[in-house]
Amino acid sequence: MAKVISVTNQKGGVGKTTTAVNLAYYLAKAGKKTLLIDFDPQGNATSGLGVDKQKIQLTMADVAMESSSLDQIIMPTAYKNFFLAPATPILANTEIQLAQAERRFSRLKSAIESCKGNFDIIVVDCPPSLSLLTVNGLVAAQYVLLPVQAEFYALEGLGQLLETMKLVRKGMNPTLELLGVLPTMMDSRTTLCGQVHEEIKKHFPGKVFSSTIPRNIRLAEAPSHGLPIGAYDRFSKGARAYKAFTKEVLGRVNI
Repeated sequence: MAKVISVTNQKGGVGKTTTAVNLAYYLAKAGKKTLLIDFDPQGNATSGLGVDKQKIQLTMADVAMESSSLDQIIMPTAYKNFFLAPATPILANTEIQLAQAERRFSRLKSAIESCKGNFDIIVVDCPPSLSLLTVNGLVAAQYVLLPVQAEFYALEGLGQLLETMKLVRKGMNPTLELLGVLPTMMDSRTTLCGQVHEEIKKHFPGKVFSSTIPRNIRLAEAPSHGLPIGAYDRFSKGARAYKAFTKEVLGRVNI
């Protein structure tokens, strides 16, 4: 049965989607049959893999509203073992409709249950907010992966997310655990970066990954070409960092 990892942080611009896409890519490269679920109405994981959102018939909005099953919308990517469940901005309207719906917190979990046996690992890219969609991501997951930008306000608002995780654990998903914290956009030339890194380690003892993701031009360029970093420039600093990070993830989830 697939292990489910939700990548989340309610703060935007922390490298959340970049992490979801590149983790999924390197998991697939490691021979794990991987599904990336784009559950963010911005649909950046979808376009970041070169998919034209105008041409998609069925998306995660249909799955959330239960008018399609998850396996009906899954599409192969250009990479072996790597599959995508796409999203478009329609998902934002779906969230409004979901607010009054039955089982509104567990729609994603039910959808994933139906095809859990087909994959080794499922990565969910959640929206940058503590929304109904994010709660669905937490209810459906075994693990939460938290990318945190190495900057002054990095830890602001994380208390709220951890509180939400605690509530989800209490009410709907008792086995939910924090897989780890990934420092992103690290610039080793600045003192502040080092200080923030130490601060993150203090807040999450034993949970911060050894790998850190650097600020890297190639990493920033890759999505505009519709490519994961490993396909765009596999020798770049960003690619090497995500490859090393994926090894750590595989060690922690034991698959």
